[in-house]
Amino acid sequence: MAISSSSSMPHIGQRITRQFAELSAQEQRVATFILDHFDDLATFSAADLARSTGVSKSTVSRLFRRLGFENFQVVKQHARQLRSLGVPLVTGSERPDEAHFKRHLAREHDNLRQTFASVAPEHFEAVVNALDHAGRIVLIGFRNSYPLAVHFRQQLIQARDHVSLAPQPNQSLAEELVSLGEKDVVVLFGFRRRPAVFNTLLATLAAKECRVLLFGDATARAHAPRVDWWLECPLDTVSAFDSYASAMSLISLLSNSLLHQRLAEGRARIHAIGELYQDIDELELCER
Repeated sequence: MAISSSSSMPHIGQRITRQFAELSAQEQRVATFILDHFDDLATFSAADLARSTGVSKSTVSRLFRRLGFENFQVVKQHARQLRSLGVPLVTGSERPDEAHFKRHLAREHDNLRQTFASVAPEHFEAVVNALDHAGRIVLIGFRNSYPLAVHFRQQLIQARDHVSLAPQPNQSLAEELVSLGEKDVVVLFGFRRRPAVFNTLLATLAAKECRVLLFGDATARAHAPRVDWWLECPLDTVSAFDSYASAMSLISLLSNSLLHQRLAEGRARIHAIGELYQDIDELELCER
């Protein structure tokens, strides 16, 4: 039984939860072990699972069949696809101890190293120049990518004007895209679990002849040939939910580089914004 990335069938965590009470005590031990070591499944064999849980290999095989998998290789393929799709799967107790902190920090460091190792200086400079000279910048992010688009816009508007976010809450994209042209730049966030409209959107942007900067994880790599600039940011964590720390770090570096490239205009704009904060009494001033 092959598990495709588009399958609507329950993932292994859901299957175990639904059937757990019906499993034998030995099967429950194996099921619990799988969830507790989900991220490491690729390093195990069926014999390893049997040995680690003190059950027979036939018990392990029987559990897989009860969960709807032909064998352990299919389980491992399923696990890899879940991670690539960003499906949150609680894989055991995560005690907030020193060991867990170290594992989390090591993974974050690895994500950051991979992100910045993949960005050539001349590539980065071309992106900053495009953001500097664009007629308009439109930032588009769906689902978990939306906060990244919001944050990047907030940084960019400190340095320049004509920066917008699309779609607006409860609004459609068409109104924001209709007037785009070759002088404009679209910053598109395409991290995993993208909506179905994503492919159509890329085709529309190509027809508009605007330039496109795409942020994404490895699952968006196939779209890289369709855009002008591609920035890959790993999201992998030791926990159920993805981490966007590498993307946020890259956003910070791009924003600061743009500000320094147009320093005089940026300083004047930041000063004007600060004065307007005071004029309309918008921000509370906190004393340290």
